[in-house]
Amino acid sequence: EVQLVESGGGSVQTGGSLRLSCSASGFTFDDYAIGWFHQAPGKEREGVSCINNRNGRIEYSDSVKGRFTISRDNAKNTVYLQMNSLRPEDTAVYYCNDGDNPRADYWGQGTQVTVSS
Repeated sequence: EVQLVESGGGSVQTGGSLRLSCSASGFTFDDYAIGWFHQAPGKEREGVSCINNRNGRIEYSDSVKGRFTISRDNAKNTVYLQMNSLRPEDTAVYYCNDGDNPRADYWGQGTQVTVSS
């Protein structure tokens, strides 16, 4: 059974930092691109960043470029999202999933990030 478990969220003030973790199990982690997504209240879920171990591709949405850094530790089956210079508009629930083809049955509970001004 595939499981993706997000952690590391919290409440910070504008300009603060958080590091999110996505721990994966139940599939060959190295073969997959892993993406971070977020969903703000009343909005659709959207992609934030993606990392592909096979070709080294790393992508960021325009809204987080230069502030967020994605990385992965294949030995730990974990992908991280270092979030710096946080803004109130970053407030959302953050999820991880297959970065190329997000699957409905892979969505976990997510981790809440709240940034206050």
